[in-house]
Amino acid sequence: MLLWKHEACFFRNNNATLWRYPSIKGAATILRKENVMASKTVYQMSARQIILLAFAAALIAVGATTLLYSLTNFLRDKDPSMFTSAEEAAAIPAGISDPNAVTDEQNSIEVYKAISPGVAFINTTSYQQDFWGGTQEGKGNGSGSVIDTNGHILTNYHVIEGAQKLSVSFGGEKAYPATLVGGDPDTDLAVIKIDPPPGLPVIPLGNSDALVVGQKVLAIGNPFGLDRTLTTGVISGLQRPIRARNNRPIDAAIQTDASINPGNSGGPLLDKYGRMIGINSQILSPAGGSVGVGFAVPVNTAKRVIPQILQYGEVRRPKLGASLPSIKDLAERGYKMPVQQGLLVLSVVPGGSAQQAGLHPVTDDAIGDIIVSADGQALNDTDDLFRLLDKKQFGDTVQLQVYRDGKTTTVPIKLTATPAAARGTTPTRRSVQ
Repeated sequence: MLLWKHEACFFRNNNATLWRYPSIKGAATILRKENVMASKTVYQMSARQIILLAFAAALIAVGATTLLYSLTNFLRDKDPSMFTSAEEAAAIPAGISDPNAVTDEQNSIEVYKAISPGVAFINTTSYQQDFWGGTQEGKGNGSGSVIDTNGHILTNYHVIEGAQKLSVSFGGEKAYPATLVGGDPDTDLAVIKIDPPPGLPVIPLGNSDALVVGQKVLAIGNPFGLDRTLTTGVISGLQRPIRARNNRPIDAAIQTDASINPGNSGGPLLDKYGRMIGINSQILSPAGGSVGVGFAVPVNTAKRVIPQILQYGEVRRPKLGASLPSIKDLAERGYKMPVQQGLLVLSVVPGGSAQQAGLHPVTDDAIGDIIVSADGQALNDTDDLFRLLDKKQFGDTVQLQVYRDGKTTTVPIKLTATPAAARGTTPTRRSVQ
């Protein structure tokens, strides 16, 4: 009886259906089986939940990443200058607040205060002998930007071209004599140097590849001799083709409606963080004054040529070492040419790339080679060739398609430095071999 009471109590507390089993042993066996089944069921449900939870978390992560990416691209399109590298962020001058946290007026004030002390007023003097044997003095002025603590100042080549005497001031009476380090007429850029005074501020260089039309810009310069004049505007256009005074193309120029006048040449075009994004160079004006169409050389072009100017006093670009009039120009002058487009090898520089590659110049008895393309790019004029070579380095090989003796052939040409004796000289002719 005692055993039966314990048995009944056991069944009553655990499972009413077990009353039909007459022993504790049988009831325990059944109970263990049900506990095992229940344990398996709980484990299977937990696994599903884990999988579903992981899947849901992955979906949320993907959605959040996509949203953040879209938001970042939207903000970048609205204002690319908000996204800067660590190097660019470190280059933002002290005293300029986050432009998004202050008014546009306050931003202009802060940029001017921080940057204008580093904008140079450049005065040039040239001397020429007149008809009577006397000396005539010519004066000019322009602007420039201090680019390092050694006193190097970046300006336009046309500002200092032909000058025999240079001086620089920074908004005061004191003038500093300057010397010409070198220049590049092809990009209309030059570097001069002064003995810098203590604490001379340096204008940081930005990134002209990240610009968008509509972006705010500021120009500081010395128009009409009025030193440290500030004008503001926006980027009106990008990738504008302009020409240097030697007629070389300057690609990717920045167009702005910020007022630029004579005397602004060589001064900085700035973004709202005070970083130089261009060098003010030209205006389009029927009367010679600003009509809201100005152009600046991209600062990334300056970054590319400044190291060579500082090292060599010039920019050494690969050249073919040949005189190459265009077929189109020759046809317009009445010459009958065997092809419709290309560059005629009129003459070659002794020891230059063209001569070493075996290109045939014009002789009294035969027309020279005609270069119709280079590296697969058609050549209609020397501008096309200049743009291609400007991206090459000494030692590179260019594949030329050449029309010769009634058929087209491929001529590889290795780009070498023009012999020093031939620099600046007129190419000479040679006979066909």
